[in-house]
Amino acid sequence: MAVEPQNINATVAQPPQSKPKANVLLPLYIYPAPGAWDPLYGALSLHRSVKFTIIVNPSSGPGAPPWWPNPDYVREVPRLNAQPNAETVGYVKIDYCRRPLADVYADIDAYAKWSTDSRYPGLGVKGIFFDETPNRFTPEVAAYLNTITQRAKETAGLAGNRLVIHNPGTAVDATLAQPGPDLTTVVEDSFANYRTDDYQRWLATSPYNRTRSSYMVHSVPKCEVSALTHELRDRAEYLFVTDLTQAFYESFGPSWAEFVAAVAREDTQCSA
Repeated sequence: MAVEPQNINATVAQPPQSKPKANVLLPLYIYPAPGAWDPLYGALSLHRSVKFTIIVNPSSGPGAPPWWPNPDYVREVPRLNAQPNAETVGYVKIDYCRRPLADVYADIDAYAKWSTDSRYPGLGVKGIFFDETPNRFTPEVAAYLNTITQRAKETAGLAGNRLVIHNPGTAVDATLAQPGPDLTTVVEDSFANYRTDDYQRWLATSPYNRTRSSYMVHSVPKCEVSALTHELRDRAEYLFVTDLTQAFYESFGPSWAEFVAAVAREDTQCSA
């Protein structure tokens, strides 16, 4: 029987390529009443392979006496820090570089002192999340941002690698990325706006690569949360996606479990 010759030009099937691994960047602006953070603890336990970077924000910053030390925060932050796949960073608002540097430094130093408070073992953070950072370059803005970034990097009371995150919520001028922080939230917007052509054209100007980018997208139809999260893993290493349309960071929302599961997935197929 004759044997048909092989077609050497035939396309050889290739195994599907896995999606890049992503992390959760969670703005945890939920007051830690007993049980309030249980959905987070559940996700941390269920998805040990996923790294969670958690922004703690006691009182639009670290809080001050007499409110601080707050019994609920000093109970729950050490519990978070004890999780092997979690790290906490402290929230600091800079009001688009209008806030006096001395006040910003005071907030950084307050977070740094948490780790030295012998009354609360395990209390502390591993970096700073600077909110309301500008996206347009001026020499004054660049000097301000570089100064607060360096201050956080040099503050001994912060643990780990002293992760510094800036949150302009949009793409920034390339000059601000020289050198820039460890991580920048280049998307903090609604799903509807994120999908527009104008937004995508502007986002394409971002000077940051995937590993230095964070995307936070809210108001996502619940049926699209998993697919969008899966898609965004190609674009940013740190993600937060929610179906909530208001108070996005003040509750976990109906889609929380689906979002974390989509971050954790190892296959290439999106769920329906």
